[in-house]
Amino acid sequence: MQLDTTKTYLIVGLGLLGGKYAQVLSQKGFTVTGITHSDATLQYALENGYICRGATRDFEELVRQADCLIFGLYPTTLLDWVQEYGALIKPGAFITDVSGVKRGVVEPVQAAVPQAEFIASHPMAGRETSGISHSAEVNFAPANFIITPTDRNTPEGIEWCHALAETLGFARITQLTPAEHDRMIGYVSQLCHAIAVCLMCASDNTELACYTGDSFRDLTRIARINDKMWAELFLWNKDNLISEIDMFTESLLNMREKLVQDDREGLEEMFRLSTARRAAFDKK
Repeated sequence: MQLDTTKTYLIVGLGLLGGKYAQVLSQKGFTVTGITHSDATLQYALENGYICRGATRDFEELVRQADCLIFGLYPTTLLDWVQEYGALIKPGAFITDVSGVKRGVVEPVQAAVPQAEFIASHPMAGRETSGISHSAEVNFAPANFIITPTDRNTPEGIEWCHALAETLGFARITQLTPAEHDRMIGYVSQLCHAIAVCLMCASDNTELACYTGDSFRDLTRIARINDKMWAELFLWNKDNLISEIDMFTESLLNMREKLVQDDREGLEEMFRLSTARRAAFDKK
């Protein structure tokens, strides 16, 4: 399926990912409009050609005119937005999002906009930076794009979301249920951020900046974190994240016990297992 370039795309939330969506779609000839809470962000988007029109307030007409909408909002803000403005969305419009959690988001949004079709998705291309001024740094090509449909979605809607991902430049596009997505994200994303944050918070290590090698820098890159967004994501998915923290703690304690017991063979076995499992990523 090829996306129709005559359709108008409205990006609600011109942050890091919303800004990147706007940039790519505009470069590919789509009519892209935008809504944001910040006058400075709106000005940046207009001056750099990310959008052709936009607003921070009195944006009802932009919503009514949009054929497709992309929400670049935090989960709580997304739910509040569709409750207040969802009725303005035109019948038959396709809608998607960039949210890092899906349970508690997908069904309420679908219920709030019954006249349109919300196909939830997650571009796993975030960075430790935030804001539209960093959007150009985002690279979709090596990232995964996950579509999380429900039984309310049509084949046409799912196909549109897949085509959107291809148009944006994602090479790997997969599907999961919202519950499967949140279980997966609890391990491969949220646990990783939790570990990085805890490494930085475990002791005052700021004086080590002049001495550390790549290992510490690589492990803690994502510890420079958007506090408001990640606190919300952690709490929305806390059952899965707590389970993953428990699993990781058990594994770490297992390694600790091998150290206590001077179990070199056991350590080497763990190292071989980690090396073999990590090799799977190098084949992608």
